[in-house]
Amino acid sequence: MQIDLRTVTLKPQRNTFDHVARRLGGDKPASRYQEGTFDIQATHHFHYRPLWDPDHEIHDPSRTAIQMKDWYAFKDPRQYYYGTYVVARGRQQEAAETAFTLFEERGLAATLPAAVRATAQDTLVPLRHVEWAGNMNNASVCAYGYGTAITAPAMYHAMDHLGVAQYLTRIGLALDGPGALDGAKKAWLEDPRWQPLRRYVEDTLVTKDWFELFVAQNLVLEGVLYPLVFDHLDRALAAKGGAALSPLTRFMAEWFDESSRWIDAQLKTAASESADNRSLLAGWARRWLDRAMEAVAPVARHAFGDAAPAVLDRVTSDLTARAARAGVAL
Repeated sequence: MQIDLRTVTLKPQRNTFDHVARRLGGDKPASRYQEGTFDIQATHHFHYRPLWDPDHEIHDPSRTAIQMKDWYAFKDPRQYYYGTYVVARGRQQEAAETAFTLFEERGLAATLPAAVRATAQDTLVPLRHVEWAGNMNNASVCAYGYGTAITAPAMYHAMDHLGVAQYLTRIGLALDGPGALDGAKKAWLEDPRWQPLRRYVEDTLVTKDWFELFVAQNLVLEGVLYPLVFDHLDRALAAKGGAALSPLTRFMAEWFDESSRWIDAQLKTAASESADNRSLLAGWARRWLDRAMEAVAPVARHAFGDAAPAVLDRVTSDLTARAARAGVAL
């Protein structure tokens, strides 16, 4: 008996799905990102409007004042779909686990100067409540936004905020055990230093226009808070003997740089669509930026002392330049 092994090439009858081919201008090979993004959101065959909001369809572009001819014009420069997102975050999680394990096993919390440890605990741990709001706000963008091209990465962004909240929780536990979390919650609810930021956060939670919420949360609040805390404060604490804390916040710094590319790309796309969009985006950004700077000022004074005004000026100028590159004039 003889067996012959042969290689047989099967030619696919088509390269991608019809709805993706229409986007590509023909039956061309498509990337996983394109197949997992284009025209995934349902647009037809709804039986009724939602009972909790009968003035809108379930997926309704009129939930924002921003107008787009094609809501799939938004693109994620990272090309994230579920698979690539999970792989990327899995690698970062491994690095973060290594950093926390080393910090705890070597007892590095005990080596921190008392003033550095107190400043880190007072400033970092209450931010876990801000991160919870970031999770809720981006989940809201996903729920009420229009088009998978922007709503899917918004949900990834929401889960990233939940991850940051967990890292901040672990920092609190590493510095002072469960008492750090109780103290942070009490400070968030009662300490006058945190109440302006708490009010900002709570006002974003009830913002109806989902694209305005995108601006208030992702551009403005993150654009102010992350450089302030995970760049300027990290450097200041390292200079005072707190370098051991830097690996614990490495994910936050790297994530901000990465996610800013996605945020800026969405703003640039919306701003380039029309003058009306640019005017809306600029108005929202200016209003929320004024509020954000007032909200973080007490926290900055506590963390930086007399250097706080200079640090806040630097943060503002950097965000203004970044927004300008995206077509949003502050």
